[in-house]
Amino acid sequence: MYPHLVGTPQLRVLVVDDEENLRHLLELILVRAGYAVVSARNGREALGLLGAADIVLCDIRMPDMDGLTFLDSRPTGAPPVVMMSAYGSVDTALEAMRRGAYDYVSKPFKSDEIVLTLRKLEEREQLVAERGRLAVENARLSERTGEPVEGFVGRGPAITELLRVLARTAAHDSSVLITGESGTGKELLARAIHRLSPRRDGPWVAVNCSAIPESLLESELFGYRRGAFTGAVRDHAGLFEQADHGTLFLDEIGELPPPLQAKLLRTLQEGTLRRLGASADTTVDVRIVAATAASLVPPRFREDLYYRVAVVHLAIPPLRERADDIPLLVDHLLDGLCARMRLPRPRVSGEAMRVLVGSRWPGNVRQLENALERALLVSDTDSIEAAALPAELRGTPTIGSTGDSLSIPVRTAELERRLISAALTQHDGNKAAAARALEISYKALLYKVRGYGLEET
Repeated sequence: MYPHLVGTPQLRVLVVDDEENLRHLLELILVRAGYAVVSARNGREALGLLGAADIVLCDIRMPDMDGLTFLDSRPTGAPPVVMMSAYGSVDTALEAMRRGAYDYVSKPFKSDEIVLTLRKLEEREQLVAERGRLAVENARLSERTGEPVEGFVGRGPAITELLRVLARTAAHDSSVLITGESGTGKELLARAIHRLSPRRDGPWVAVNCSAIPESLLESELFGYRRGAFTGAVRDHAGLFEQADHGTLFLDEIGELPPPLQAKLLRTLQEGTLRRLGASADTTVDVRIVAATAASLVPPRFREDLYYRVAVVHLAIPPLRERADDIPLLVDHLLDGLCARMRLPRPRVSGEAMRVLVGSRWPGNVRQLENALERALLVSDTDSIEAAALPAELRGTPTIGSTGDSLSIPVRTAELERRLISAALTQHDGNKAAAARALEISYKALLYKVRGYGLEET
């Protein structure tokens, strides 16, 4: 595609011909057709004017440098060329096309023939540009639907934007911080970043900073030399070196003690580390993806390190804020569980789905998966009923009175029911209008209406 023809208000045509009268005639024709015109007497002069042109209209027979030589001498990305010749033949036309000309017109020509040829060239380039735009848009749509992130299911606005940013971020080496409550899928996103990155063929190394004793964490991350401490009987490459040319995932990075935070900051800034007991630095090429369920706030976590690891911040919303996604997640998780447990795929009853959608899910997707696994184990039919779900879910108040309970989930459910009822009353039962007023999706409102027994409201 020639970028010269995309988004240009008035296209500029470079007319190249050794006959002054013809140049003048072409200028009149083209200006009348809405083009701006620049002219040159031969190919050599035209080479210096290519930057001022969007299209070139060039004669073949010229002194100093003819049209075919001009075609061969153009730099990459030069404007498209339409050739002219009074000595035209099929062979000449084919030779011009072979050397890169867009089209060919024979002298003498009619004024509308020249204009029509240029219009066709414009239309072709606009079509090429449109195909390119659609290809980019389709790629962005694929990013927005999250299809590259295997196992991470969701179509709500928050998840759609999260996956779009992830797909764009993965192509670069910027450090990424993923935050979210326990069970939201932080490691799943971290793995997706590695898998979608240019480092996908390099190592993926993951470490939970809260699972390794503080006394061992430095040696695990940065390695050690033989004799560095009692028991160090051989050299040991730490996790940074093991992840060289790949990705190192630091889960629960907020658990790093302050001395290790300083050492990590130096490694990220300089691309080098020093093993315990070593006298020289080792160069490493590692992309950092970090995750935390807690807030990284000073003085517990260094502010300068935070800005190093959080070049891009991906915040995963909790499941209680993603009611629309729960039916999709249930289908996805049941497919995986049934395949792993070698069980037939059951349907989920409306009452059971109401309970699932209406629950608060403090354990997020991990808790949802566990609840479905339990339901599969205790169900003896081809349907998962509400009774098969864990008692704490069935006990979540979604309908009925709440008495004098001080429970936040109880009172939250009571308030939500009242708001939904008020919105439906205010909009005369129009659920679409009520959903807009409540700032939730229509589908989420339907689930909640059924859950609270408000169908007749």
